[in-house]
Amino acid sequence: MRVVIAGVIGGIVMFIWGAVAHMALPIGEMGVKVPTQQQAVLDAIGPTTAGEGVYMYPSVGPETMKDAAAMQKFAGETRGKPYAFVVYQPGGNPIMQSMVPNLVKQLVTCILAALVAAWVLSLGAWGFARRVMVAGAMALFGWISLGVPYWNWFMFPSSFTIGSLLEQVIGWLIAGAAMAWWLGRRERAR
Repeated sequence: MRVVIAGVIGGIVMFIWGAVAHMALPIGEMGVKVPTQQQAVLDAIGPTTAGEGVYMYPSVGPETMKDAAAMQKFAGETRGKPYAFVVYQPGGNPIMQSMVPNLVKQLVTCILAALVAAWVLSLGAWGFARRVMVAGAMALFGWISLGVPYWNWFMFPSSFTIGSLLEQVIGWLIAGAAMAWWLGRRERAR
């Protein structure tokens, strides 16, 4: 039960940190820019898609990737030209009407992640500082395994990638401190 309570505490702390990082600090918005001529772009993108999905412009299908000559031609035609990574939702963004469902999902996600972290933190006979460092290391691992590949393969901006690093590592260090405090309470009482 102490791991579950630690996970809930850590998840709530991480959720609050995410709100601070996005609403009060520039960390959560690093690398995100407001485009111009938004409606013209949305009108142009729609007909080029097959509905909801992730699209890369320009790109080729898997069958073309197997054809060396076609890939060489594609590389030549696209060299130096713009590139876009687009998450397309033809039904609109429901956040514009209400953020409540997304906030609930985010809180649940933070708690689930913190439950895993609390479990890992409870496995060792570690002190407070080591538990906090382990929580930070878990965040760093997650960022390296997900954020860096997005930067590398999908060309996410460096500033966005660094913002993600800061948000995750700082947040999980803070949440890790809260979880380490809770997990250490019983041990100190002995």
